[in-house]
Amino acid sequence: MEKLVIEGGKPLSGAIRIHGAKNAALPILAASIMAEGTFTIENVPNLSDIHVMLGILRALGCRAELVGDNVIVSTNAVHQFHIPESLMNQMRSSIFLMGPLLSRLGRVELYQPGGCAIGERKIDLHLQGLAALGAHIEENGSQIVCTANELQGAEIVLDYPSVGATENIMMAAAMARGMTTITNAAREPEIQDLQNFLNAMGARIIGAGTDTITIEGVSELTPCTYRIIPDRIVAGTLMIAAAATRGNVTLEKVCPAHLTSAIHVLKRAGVQIAINGDIMNVCALGRPKSVERIVTSPYPSFPTDLQSQIMVLLSLADGVSIVKETVFEGRFKHVDELSRMGADIRVDLNSAYIRGVPRLYGATVEATDLRAGAALVIAGLAAQGSTVIEQIHHIDRGYDRIELMLASLGAGIHRTTPVPTE
Repeated sequence: MEKLVIEGGKPLSGAIRIHGAKNAALPILAASIMAEGTFTIENVPNLSDIHVMLGILRALGCRAELVGDNVIVSTNAVHQFHIPESLMNQMRSSIFLMGPLLSRLGRVELYQPGGCAIGERKIDLHLQGLAALGAHIEENGSQIVCTANELQGAEIVLDYPSVGATENIMMAAAMARGMTTITNAAREPEIQDLQNFLNAMGARIIGAGTDTITIEGVSELTPCTYRIIPDRIVAGTLMIAAAATRGNVTLEKVCPAHLTSAIHVLKRAGVQIAINGDIMNVCALGRPKSVERIVTSPYPSFPTDLQSQIMVLLSLADGVSIVKETVFEGRFKHVDELSRMGADIRVDLNSAYIRGVPRLYGATVEATDLRAGAALVIAGLAAQGSTVIEQIHHIDRGYDRIELMLASLGAGIHRTTPVPTE
């Protein structure tokens, strides 16, 4: 298995462009099957999750290829409504094919999705929303079969502002008969990106970015060329890495408005941040300050996808900080690994109490999920000595060759690949 080896203690410095958002690209790629023709999706990151989605599109009959940072998708020959279980098990975002396949073919057969083990993530809200639009749903063990002769607009109230459920309902409703209203919708920027993409195809959707989204169904959608927004979680990870290493990093092609809560927390920790359009400079020349309380919650609050990373910075802060996780109950698995590196963290139910230490120390640690892996990379960059991170396939799901990004900023990091034995 590949590993990352990091020689810590080097402040990050320089400029880097933020790649496209994985969590925007995946539902947009899924939505492409709703129209016949050829799409060009620009600014798509080269990630393992993206390749899994392209594999699913090919299994459905599409031609799909990543060329540089563009994906070319030809959807004329979509004929298959069965998504192989082997592909479903690799990525939770495969669930996004439900709405588009119901719209295109009137049937979808798939399985409970896989992905990172960060806690229970039921798909009940997806199924309830699609059922409200008129889909008939049968569950047989892990297999799910959805059918619909015609989808009908409906008023849907989500019990929780689920990003995935909001997006799946949006896609299904885009070609449903009549009007659909989603109340208590998720408000993430990636949902706004999906709305903009669907509207570029000819959909009539308003309200993304608020808690109420209205969709007027149309009879047909057409292909388009579309550019994915920058990845706010990658940007936030690099901001925290700059702060943890006491560096000076300029992020280019970033959307600061998507990072308001992260910027606020970092400023409370004493980090200097300057913004000029889509360019942001992050500078931290001294030890960070503790932050009394951070609570993860759906957008626009502090994102759960940056919780493990900010915990690394707080592990080095002067004082005691508290981080409360309200989104995923299994998202403190990185704490044991950080403790191996000298962090002083105590977990009580869904809260972590972090007493800052002067320094972390290199160790051999394991990435238990995507964002925990990113946190361990930051810890390794800031630590004294050498750190080896195992199970880095998790990290590759969300960061486009993270070692090359960080090396371009002066980090001592490289990827090792085991030599095959005869």
